[in-house]
Amino acid sequence: MPTSIITTDDLREFKMELLDDIKNLLAKQASGKIKKYLKSSEVMELLQVSPGTLQNLRVNGTLPYTKVGGIIYYDAEEIQNVMTENRVHHKFDS
Repeated sequence: MPTSIITTDDLREFKMELLDDIKNLLAKQASGKIKKYLKSSEVMELLQVSPGTLQNLRVNGTLPYTKVGGIIYYDAEEIQNVMTENRVHHKFDS
């Protein structure tokens, strides 16, 4: 059986290919859970809010959005961040 010499450059190249493969797998997995951008109707359903409440969240800057043409889009990750940042922790005294 012939032997081959593996150089540090070979290992570096292998590492980069492996990292690219892992990134691609994670991206595919993440895209299957929730879409990257949501329309207003999807956000209202997700958060269980009315159109007026959603508009208030936009106007007061709570919920970042992007408007393309007449359609408003929300980044799903930013919605999750807003929910996490506004989490209320109650401390009960005994």
